[in-house]
Amino acid sequence: MLLPDTRDLVWLLFFLVYALAIFSVVHVLRNYRTAQGAIGWIIGLVSFPYVTLPLYYLLGRYRFEGYVAARRVEDDKVTPLIETLARMAGQWICDPPSNVDELKVITQLVRLPFTHSNRCELLIDGRQTYQSMFDAIRSAQHYILLEFYIIRDDNVGRKLSDLLLERLGAGVRVYFLYDDIGSLGLSRFYIGKLSRAGAEVRSFNEASKRPKRLQINFRNHRKILVIDGQQGFVGGLNIGLEYLGAAAKRAPWRDTHVRLEGPSVLALQLVFSEDWYWSANEIPTLSWSIQPQTDLAEAGKTPAGKGLGKAAVFILPTSAADEFDTCELFFLNAIGHARERIWIASPYFVPDLQIINALQLAALRGVDVRILIPVKPDNLLVGLAAYTYLEMAARCGIKIYRFNAGFMHQKVLLVDDRYAGVGTANLDNRSLRLNFEVTAVVCETTFVRQIESMLVDDFAHAQPFTLDDYERCSPWFVLACRGARLMAPLL
Repeated sequence: MLLPDTRDLVWLLFFLVYALAIFSVVHVLRNYRTAQGAIGWIIGLVSFPYVTLPLYYLLGRYRFEGYVAARRVEDDKVTPLIETLARMAGQWICDPPSNVDELKVITQLVRLPFTHSNRCELLIDGRQTYQSMFDAIRSAQHYILLEFYIIRDDNVGRKLSDLLLERLGAGVRVYFLYDDIGSLGLSRFYIGKLSRAGAEVRSFNEASKRPKRLQINFRNHRKILVIDGQQGFVGGLNIGLEYLGAAAKRAPWRDTHVRLEGPSVLALQLVFSEDWYWSANEIPTLSWSIQPQTDLAEAGKTPAGKGLGKAAVFILPTSAADEFDTCELFFLNAIGHARERIWIASPYFVPDLQIINALQLAALRGVDVRILIPVKPDNLLVGLAAYTYLEMAARCGIKIYRFNAGFMHQKVLLVDDRYAGVGTANLDNRSLRLNFEVTAVVCETTFVRQIESMLVDDFAHAQPFTLDDYERCSPWFVLACRGARLMAPLL
């Protein structure tokens, strides 16, 4: 039996929990981005406040509040970099090519331009990507910028560390940025070894930096490598053995990266600089000039005789700190303006209704809409929720392919014969609204054809998903799928 004082404490706790729940409901109503997400949180806060309250304050916020506030301050720091980019790369800055004029609105959203005279190299899977990245690191003369969601302390991670230590010994500066959640298992020994050798190492959302922040729902999912401002890499691969197909349950691993040369690298460098400022409260001293391609050839960084590239490239950074849902707007813009085809490869397919409706409308007007996903996702809830979207897609002629030659992790977009995107953004709520992502959008005939050829080969290693496949599922499985879909705003 509870003593009087104990009963008073219980009632006080009960009152405080429900008062905080009501306050949180008001916060949801003032800040929600999607009605379905808001409804889910409100039901949970009212019905199960003891469970939902801690989840809401860990996972439920819709804006990266500390970053938004910091960006108001950092504009004085970062805006001059944008002006420097415009001045140093002025002769390479261009409007979107005439056949992709619809992308102009997206460039205005992120304040980064298209640049011409870039060279783009498609990198397929881990061995090709790591060889190219590690060769580039070996060639570094001034600085190396690294930003990855996941860095493992395994054979691949240690190979990276050894290369960085060697370049540090040669006087090359290293700026090393990783995500706290994605790289949760990264050892202090690994970080300390680099730091003691002179590397600048930061975690993206380290709690000691500013008094913010239980904001683990917002993750830096970007994968960026920049060498001397002259070579840049972006795509789906993190640093770890699984990306070489060493994870038994998901081997072989299927992924895509791109190597850039030319003025687009400076835009990628600007994205890194903004993230570094958030984490370290400083802007690194970097080169913002375009080194002639002949000089690069003489330095052994690029094959002689190739000269300037021909690709128009746009670097698209998106995040929860954006004023608009830029990542979703980019996909909606691409889907809405596709004339002949739109092919999307994403390991996670849990979009919102706007994306589904846009894909359905494209298919109904005769566009060849194809979605490539893995047959076995690495996240059970994501896999279950995806089934309900697959059914909605298949009903209107969208072609769904489930890759069955390993785990498909690439994030690739192909629109007609006009442009392709290679980056870090998945087709799920987390990438569309919460994560910090980056995509290289490339307009160049040869590169687009290479993407097409790569995806055609991927489709050949995938099994089509049909309505019959869904209808053959047991009622219990369908119920589990529809239940998982209720979690879509958090997946």
